[in-house]
Amino acid sequence: MTTTTEPSITDRDRSEAFTVMQRIFDEGFATGDGTVVDELCSSDLVEHQFGLSGTGAEAIQHVKDAIRDVHSAVPNISFTIEDSVERADTIWVRVRAQGTATGPFFGPPSGRSIDFTVLDVARVVDGRIVEHWGVPDRFAMLAQTGILDRLS
Repeated sequence: MTTTTEPSITDRDRSEAFTVMQRIFDEGFATGDGTVVDELCSSDLVEHQFGLSGTGAEAIQHVKDAIRDVHSAVPNISFTIEDSVERADTIWVRVRAQGTATGPFFGPPSGRSIDFTVLDVARVVDGRIVEHWGVPDRFAMLAQTGILDRLS
């Protein structure tokens, strides 16, 4: 059996859209610092993600709140973009999120490890996200943090 692998993406090969997505995860969600949203998202952002949807200032605030909430629940969370595809101004990314649930999340911290996937689609224009659709695997996070155990 022959296995082939794609060559790794170097910093030099990364597109502007890829860099923007990497930064929103690394400088926003991983640190809990929502101020990066002001730099990386358009003031006219259109957010489609369930629970965060909105436009303009409302969308910006929802993203900042999500950054705060995710980081609060999993302070050591890290993100790895495992796959990406681009066409015109749109980028699709599959991201792996890993960490330990040492912060409150629908109750007291569980201390459990988490490992889940996020699928994001974003339109990036002039270095800013202008439109976003996100699908984090919320069910995996609920199961891995023990929330579902408490419901049974």
